[in-house]
Amino acid sequence: MELDYIQKKVQNAKKECLELCINIGSGHVTSAFSCAEIVCVLYYAVMNVDPRHPDAPGRDRFVMSKNHGMVMVYPVLKDIGFFSQETMETFGKNGGAVSPHSKLSVKGIDFAGGSLGIGLGTACGMAYAAACDKEKWLTFCIIGDGELYEGSMWEAMMFAGYQKLSNLVVILDRNKLCMTGFTESMIGLEPLDEKIRNFGWEVRVVDGHSIEELYGALSDVRERSVKKPLCILANTVKGKGIDFMEGNPFMHGVAPAGEKANIARKQVGSYGK
Repeated sequence: MELDYIQKKVQNAKKECLELCINIGSGHVTSAFSCAEIVCVLYYAVMNVDPRHPDAPGRDRFVMSKNHGMVMVYPVLKDIGFFSQETMETFGKNGGAVSPHSKLSVKGIDFAGGSLGIGLGTACGMAYAAACDKEKWLTFCIIGDGELYEGSMWEAMMFAGYQKLSNLVVILDRNKLCMTGFTESMIGLEPLDEKIRNFGWEVRVVDGHSIEELYGALSDVRERSVKKPLCILANTVKGKGIDFMEGNPFMHGVAPAGEKANIARKQVGSYGK
Protein backbone atom coordinates (compact mmCIF):
# COMPACT_ATOMS: atom_id res chain seq x y z
CA MET A 1 0.00 0.00 0.00
CA GLU A 2 1.27 3.47 -0.91
CA LEU A 3 0.93 5.68 2.15
CA ASP A 4 1.25 8.87 0.09
CA TYR A 5 -1.55 7.71 -2.22
CA ILE A 6 -3.93 7.16 0.68
CA GLN A 7 -2.91 10.47 2.27
CA LYS A 8 -3.80 12.30 -0.95
CA LYS A 9 -7.16 10.53 -1.01
CA VAL A 10 -7.76 11.64 2.60
CA GLN A 11 -6.95 15.24 1.75
CA ASN A 12 -9.19 15.24 -1.33
CA ALA A 13 -12.08 13.64 0.57
CA LYS A 14 -11.78 16.19 3.39
CA LYS A 15 -11.80 19.07 0.93
CA GLU A 16 -14.93 17.81 -0.78
CA CYS A 17 -16.62 16.93 2.51
CA LEU A 18 -16.02 20.47 3.77
CA GLU A 19 -17.45 22.01 0.60
CA LEU A 20 -20.54 19.82 0.75
CA CYS A 21 -21.30 21.10 4.24
CA ILE A 22 -20.44 24.72 3.49
CA ASN A 23 -22.70 24.66 0.43
CA ILE A 24 -25.79 23.63 2.41
CA GLY A 25 -24.90 25.63 5.51
CA SER A 26 -24.87 22.64 7.87
CA GLY A 27 -23.33 19.25 8.32
CA HIS A 28 -21.19 17.19 10.63
CA VAL A 29 -17.74 18.36 9.60
CA THR A 30 -16.09 17.48 12.90
CA SER A 31 -17.63 14.00 13.08
CA ALA A 32 -16.54 13.33 9.51
CA PHE A 33 -13.00 14.62 9.92
CA SER A 34 -12.29 12.39 12.91
CA CYS A 35 -12.82 9.30 10.74
CA ALA A 36 -11.36 10.50 7.41
CA GLU A 37 -8.28 8.28 7.52
CA ILE A 38 -10.32 5.33 8.75
CA VAL A 39 -12.75 5.59 5.83
CA CYS A 40 -10.01 6.00 3.22
CA VAL A 41 -7.88 3.10 4.48
CA LEU A 42 -10.95 0.85 4.44
CA TYR A 43 -12.10 1.75 0.93
CA TYR A 44 -8.77 2.19 -0.82
CA ALA A 45 -6.72 -0.52 0.85
CA VAL A 46 -8.78 -3.08 2.79
CA MET A 47 -12.37 -3.71 1.74
CA ASN A 48 -13.44 -5.83 -1.21
CA VAL A 49 -15.97 -3.66 -3.08
CA ASP A 50 -16.45 -3.04 -6.79
CA PRO A 51 -18.54 -0.18 -8.26
CA ARG A 52 -19.08 -2.26 -11.41
CA HIS A 53 -20.88 -4.85 -9.27
CA PRO A 54 -22.26 -2.90 -6.29
CA ASP A 55 -24.57 -5.70 -5.22
CA ALA A 56 -22.16 -8.61 -5.69
CA PRO A 57 -23.04 -11.33 -3.14
CA GLY A 58 -19.39 -11.79 -2.18
CA ARG A 59 -18.63 -8.14 -1.52
CA ASP A 60 -17.62 -6.91 1.92
CA ARG A 61 -20.32 -5.00 3.78
CA PHE A 62 -19.83 -1.58 5.35
CA VAL A 63 -21.90 -0.02 8.13
CA MET A 64 -21.39 3.59 9.25
CA SER A 65 -23.03 3.33 12.64
CA LYS A 66 -21.97 6.87 13.62
CA ASN A 67 -24.00 8.02 10.67
CA HIS A 68 -23.02 11.67 11.04
CA GLY A 69 -19.77 10.60 9.42
CA MET A 70 -21.43 9.62 6.13
CA VAL A 71 -20.51 12.95 4.57
CA MET A 72 -16.91 11.67 4.56
CA VAL A 73 -17.90 8.46 2.79
CA TYR A 74 -19.67 10.10 -0.17
CA PRO A 75 -16.56 11.70 -1.74
CA VAL A 76 -14.84 8.32 -1.53
CA LEU A 77 -17.75 6.45 -3.12
CA LYS A 78 -17.87 9.01 -5.91
CA ASP A 79 -14.12 8.84 -6.46
CA ILE A 80 -14.19 5.05 -6.68
CA GLY A 81 -17.04 5.21 -9.18
CA PHE A 82 -20.22 4.24 -7.34
CA PHE A 83 -22.01 7.39 -8.48
CA SER A 84 -21.44 10.58 -10.48
CA GLN A 85 -20.61 14.19 -9.68
CA GLU A 86 -24.16 15.06 -10.72
CA THR A 87 -25.49 12.74 -8.03
CA MET A 88 -23.11 14.26 -5.49
CA GLU A 89 -24.43 17.73 -6.25
CA THR A 90 -27.85 16.69 -4.92
CA PHE A 91 -26.38 16.40 -1.41
CA GLY A 92 -28.62 17.92 1.22
CA LYS A 93 -31.18 19.16 -1.30
CA ASN A 94 -34.89 18.43 -1.02
CA GLY A 95 -35.45 15.12 -2.79
CA GLY A 96 -31.73 14.74 -3.46
CA ALA A 97 -30.25 11.32 -4.07
CA VAL A 98 -27.52 11.84 -1.47
CA SER A 99 -28.50 12.99 2.00
CA PRO A 100 -26.58 13.72 5.21
CA HIS A 101 -27.67 10.31 6.55
CA SER A 102 -27.26 7.19 4.45
CA LYS A 103 -29.98 5.74 2.22
CA LEU A 104 -30.06 2.29 0.64
CA SER A 105 -31.08 3.83 -2.69
CA VAL A 106 -27.50 5.07 -3.14
CA LYS A 107 -25.15 2.60 -4.81
CA GLY A 108 -22.48 1.33 -2.46
CA ILE A 109 -24.59 1.82 0.68
CA ASP A 110 -25.40 -1.26 2.78
CA PHE A 111 -26.92 0.47 5.81
CA ALA A 112 -29.51 3.24 6.17
CA GLY A 113 -28.76 5.11 9.36
CA GLY A 114 -29.51 8.18 11.39
CA SER A 115 -30.23 7.23 14.98
CA LEU A 116 -27.11 6.31 16.91
CA GLY A 117 -26.68 2.92 18.53
CA ILE A 118 -28.27 0.77 15.83
CA GLY A 119 -25.47 0.18 13.34
CA LEU A 120 -23.42 -2.28 15.34
CA GLY A 121 -26.41 -4.56 15.85
CA THR A 122 -27.05 -4.48 12.10
CA ALA A 123 -23.39 -5.28 11.41
CA CYS A 124 -23.59 -8.20 13.83
CA GLY A 125 -26.59 -9.52 11.92
CA MET A 126 -24.72 -9.28 8.63
CA ALA A 127 -21.67 -11.06 10.04
CA TYR A 128 -23.78 -13.74 11.71
CA ALA A 129 -25.65 -14.43 8.46
CA ALA A 130 -22.35 -14.76 6.58
CA ALA A 131 -21.00 -17.13 9.23
CA CYS A 132 -24.14 -19.28 9.09
CA ASP A 133 -23.87 -19.50 5.30
CA LYS A 134 -20.09 -20.09 5.46
CA GLU A 135 -19.47 -17.03 3.29
CA LYS A 136 -16.00 -15.48 3.17
CA TRP A 137 -16.96 -11.80 2.97
CA LEU A 138 -16.36 -9.52 5.95
CA THR A 139 -18.47 -6.88 7.65
CA PHE A 140 -16.81 -3.60 8.60
CA CYS A 141 -18.46 -1.14 10.96
CA ILE A 142 -17.39 2.31 12.17
CA ILE A 143 -18.82 3.25 15.54
CA GLY A 144 -18.48 6.39 17.65
CA ASP A 145 -17.60 6.49 21.33
CA GLY A 146 -20.68 8.64 22.03
CA GLU A 147 -22.77 5.71 20.82
CA LEU A 148 -21.47 3.65 23.71
CA TYR A 149 -23.98 5.34 25.99
CA GLU A 150 -26.61 3.25 24.18
CA GLY A 151 -27.24 -0.12 25.84
CA SER A 152 -27.87 -1.69 22.44
CA MET A 153 -24.17 -1.26 21.59
CA TRP A 154 -23.05 -3.38 24.53
CA GLU A 155 -25.75 -5.95 23.81
CA ALA A 156 -24.40 -6.21 20.25
CA MET A 157 -20.83 -6.53 21.54
CA MET A 158 -21.92 -9.31 23.90
CA PHE A 159 -23.66 -11.12 21.03
CA ALA A 160 -20.67 -10.82 18.69
CA GLY A 161 -18.25 -12.04 21.34
CA TYR A 162 -20.42 -14.99 22.30
CA GLN A 163 -20.94 -15.99 18.67
CA LYS A 164 -17.19 -15.61 17.96
CA LEU A 165 -17.86 -13.47 14.87
CA SER A 166 -14.30 -13.33 13.57
CA ASN A 167 -15.68 -11.99 10.27
CA LEU A 168 -16.74 -8.75 12.00
CA VAL A 169 -14.31 -5.81 12.10
CA VAL A 170 -15.32 -2.76 14.11
CA ILE A 171 -13.39 0.49 14.09
CA LEU A 172 -14.14 2.64 17.14
CA ASP A 173 -13.67 6.35 16.42
CA ARG A 174 -12.44 7.35 19.87
CA ASN A 175 -12.52 11.16 19.69
CA LYS A 176 -13.79 11.47 23.30
CA LEU A 177 -16.55 13.91 22.33
CA CYS A 178 -20.32 13.62 22.13
CA MET A 179 -22.72 16.28 20.90
CA THR A 180 -22.04 18.87 23.60
CA GLY A 181 -19.47 17.42 25.95
CA PHE A 182 -16.52 15.15 26.62
CA THR A 183 -17.14 11.47 27.30
CA GLU A 184 -14.86 11.32 30.30
CA SER A 185 -16.64 14.28 31.91
CA MET A 186 -20.07 12.67 31.61
CA ILE A 187 -19.89 8.93 32.22
CA GLY A 188 -16.29 7.82 31.84
CA LEU A 189 -15.73 5.00 29.38
CA GLU A 190 -12.18 4.07 30.34
CA PRO A 191 -10.58 1.56 30.43
CA LEU A 192 -12.37 1.04 27.12
CA ASP A 193 -10.00 -1.46 25.56
CA GLU A 194 -10.19 -3.68 28.63
CA LYS A 195 -13.99 -3.52 28.72
CA ILE A 196 -14.32 -4.56 25.08
CA ARG A 197 -11.86 -7.43 25.56
CA ASN A 198 -13.98 -8.64 28.47
CA PHE A 199 -16.87 -9.01 26.01
CA GLY A 200 -14.83 -11.57 24.05
CA TRP A 201 -13.22 -9.32 21.45
CA GLU A 202 -9.70 -8.91 20.13
CA VAL A 203 -8.74 -5.23 20.52
CA ARG A 204 -5.96 -3.34 18.76
CA VAL A 205 -5.23 0.27 19.75
CA VAL A 206 -3.95 2.70 17.09
CA ASP A 207 -3.60 6.36 16.22
CA GLY A 208 -6.72 6.86 14.11
CA HIS A 209 -5.05 9.57 12.03
CA SER A 210 -2.04 7.40 11.15
CA ILE A 211 -2.61 5.66 7.84
CA GLU A 212 0.34 3.39 8.55
CA GLU A 213 -1.00 2.28 11.95
CA LEU A 214 -4.55 1.80 10.65
CA TYR A 215 -3.41 -0.30 7.72
CA GLY A 216 -1.05 -2.26 9.94
CA ALA A 217 -3.93 -3.13 12.24
CA LEU A 218 -6.23 -4.09 9.35
CA SER A 219 -3.87 -5.76 6.88
CA ASP A 220 -4.40 -9.30 8.23
CA VAL A 221 -8.18 -9.25 8.71
CA ARG A 222 -8.70 -12.06 6.18
CA GLU A 223 -6.07 -14.32 7.74
CA ARG A 224 -6.76 -13.93 11.46
CA SER A 225 -6.66 -17.20 13.39
CA VAL A 226 -8.27 -15.70 16.50
CA LYS A 227 -11.93 -16.74 16.68
CA LYS A 228 -13.11 -13.40 18.01
CA PRO A 229 -14.57 -10.23 16.51
CA LEU A 230 -11.94 -7.53 16.03
CA CYS A 231 -12.18 -3.98 17.37
CA ILE A 232 -9.70 -1.37 16.19
CA LEU A 233 -9.73 1.28 18.90
CA ALA A 234 -8.68 4.34 16.92
CA ASN A 235 -7.71 7.37 18.98
CA THR A 236 -8.78 10.45 17.02
CA VAL A 237 -9.44 14.17 17.26
CA LYS A 238 -12.90 15.45 16.37
CA GLY A 239 -12.52 18.06 13.62
CA LYS A 240 -8.92 17.03 12.89
CA GLY A 241 -7.21 19.48 10.53
CA ILE A 242 -9.23 22.65 11.28
CA ASP A 243 -7.77 24.28 14.38
CA PHE A 244 -10.85 26.17 15.59
CA MET A 245 -12.98 23.03 15.25
CA GLU A 246 -10.58 20.46 16.71
CA GLY A 247 -11.86 19.04 19.97
CA ASN A 248 -14.47 21.80 20.23
CA PRO A 249 -17.74 20.48 21.68
CA PHE A 250 -19.67 23.43 20.26
CA MET A 251 -18.78 22.61 16.65
CA HIS A 252 -20.88 19.43 16.43
CA GLY A 253 -23.14 19.60 13.39
CA VAL A 254 -21.80 23.03 12.42
CA ALA A 255 -20.49 24.01 8.99
CA PRO A 256 -18.11 26.99 9.01
CA ALA A 257 -19.41 30.10 7.22
CA GLY A 258 -18.01 33.40 5.98
CA GLU A 259 -14.40 34.05 6.89
CA LYS A 260 -14.34 30.91 9.04
CA ALA A 261 -15.16 28.89 5.94
CA ASN A 262 -12.19 30.42 4.10
CA ILE A 263 -9.89 29.69 7.04
CA ALA A 264 -11.10 26.10 7.10
CA ARG A 265 -10.54 25.75 3.35
CA LYS A 266 -6.96 26.97 3.66
CA GLN A 267 -6.20 24.65 6.55
CA VAL A 268 -7.70 21.60 4.86
CA GLY A 269 -5.88 22.51 1.65
CA SER A 270 -2.53 22.39 3.45
CA TYR A 271 -3.34 19.28 5.46
CA GLY A 272 -0.75 16.57 5.08
CA LYS A 273 1.89 18.77 3.43
